[in-house]
Amino acid sequence: MDLKALLQRFDGRSRLLLHSLHSGAAGASNAQTVFNKQRRSDPDFTLNPFLETLCQQEACVHEDALVLKPLVCLFSAGFKRNLLCFLHLINPELPKDHVLPLLQCLTQDDVENQWTCALIKQLQRDIEGTGKGTPLTSDCTGKLKSLCERFRNANAKGNWASCFKELEAENKGSDVTVLSQKKRKSDNMDHDGDAQEDQQSKRVKMDFCPSQEEERLTEEEELKMRTSQLERSAASESQARSDVLGSSKDLPDHLKAAVPVIKELLDTESTVEVLCSMLCLSEASEQSLPQFCSCLLELSPDLSHSTASALITHLLLPKVLSLAEPASRCLVTAVMSLCTRYPRPACYALIEPILQKGQTGSSQTELLCRLVVDCLEQHHRVLVFRTILGVSWDEGVLSVIHALLDSKLELTEEDFSLFTNQLCSQSPHFSTSMKFAKMLLSILTKYQSNVNPACRHTLSSCLSFNQTFLKKSLQAALKRISL
Repeated sequence: MDLKALLQRFDGRSRLLLHSLHSGAAGASNAQTVFNKQRRSDPDFTLNPFLETLCQQEACVHEDALVLKPLVCLFSAGFKRNLLCFLHLINPELPKDHVLPLLQCLTQDDVENQWTCALIKQLQRDIEGTGKGTPLTSDCTGKLKSLCERFRNANAKGNWASCFKELEAENKGSDVTVLSQKKRKSDNMDHDGDAQEDQQSKRVKMDFCPSQEEERLTEEEELKMRTSQLERSAASESQARSDVLGSSKDLPDHLKAAVPVIKELLDTESTVEVLCSMLCLSEASEQSLPQFCSCLLELSPDLSHSTASALITHLLLPKVLSLAEPASRCLVTAVMSLCTRYPRPACYALIEPILQKGQTGSSQTELLCRLVVDCLEQHHRVLVFRTILGVSWDEGVLSVIHALLDSKLELTEEDFSLFTNQLCSQSPHFSTSMKFAKMLLSILTKYQSNVNPACRHTLSSCLSFNQTFLKKSLQAALKRISL
């Protein structure tokens, strides 16, 4: 089962956590950041639904047989490691009655990774409050002890050797052999002065063989080097945070928490659909749309056609289709900003679906006419015009056509011929429509140069169906067209 299908089992907030846990080696820390922000935005938020869903049984194929497995077992090994590390980081806030079943599910799985097994055991010990035993094997304990002894100044506070002394006492009667600890003092300790000895005692040095160049470095040079590196690192991180967040400070917390992930994900088109579903963009409040769109518009370079189309489809289309009253200022601002920046995706992902679904009520019509007039260039208006030729017409569509014609479209002979044929086929349905009659009058007065003999005959047939008081004016306008 692919990741997209797995994500559909979770709610919006849980999806955001899941995607953070899939972000490579930094997955655990990213998930902790997202979790903390979710808790700040909603103090009552818990991981219970997230953990319960991970424990749900899911049908899958294993060795050519259909079996039931916990949902968590269907994720990758990297996800499981990040999940366990994340649970370690937030251990005090964990609901124990939900974590233990999850650990049991992971234990049932065929876990081949020893690191994952150790994480499971350690987390189980932490939750159950048992300090007996150790998740380390005897071989691992010996290697770590050997590494510990390579550190000088074993008397330093918090040294690793003290940890293994405790392990030795706990496992005294077991088969685990822990080598006795030796406190070593530096062979290269400088005895020039007490002050210098005190300063060196605060520094933990590795007992590796340094190069001759490193030995010549003085403490002042090392200090300057480290200070310079820290300053560069802090400046880099500050700039990165500024670039990533942009103007997101005004966003709702659940969208603000997602902004650091968005820039990374928008570079990969295959993940855009997952991102949109994960953020539940279709459910975002209209008040948050201007700020969210502002963040998207600040991204550089511009979004690709498919990425912009996906965002418009999830973020704007459902809200426009569901309009039962004139669009709010926030929605109009968001639609206008994205459609001005990405007009072609707007034509295909917003305007075309509205026209094809036949949901052109007065609210949708008003917004579409405004987009056509204020946001689209000439060639994009032609795209909308060609779309209209292939959909069924109603009074709302007639208003959009009238707005397009008033913008003085530059139509090819083929486009105009197809349009007149469509007019002829639609005339019987709009014989009493004043909008249809005004549209015909606009064609006969503003597009005379496009009328050829075949089109004139077609337009004459259209007028024969008209039953409005404008019929005589239409016939007179047709007679004035000279071929």
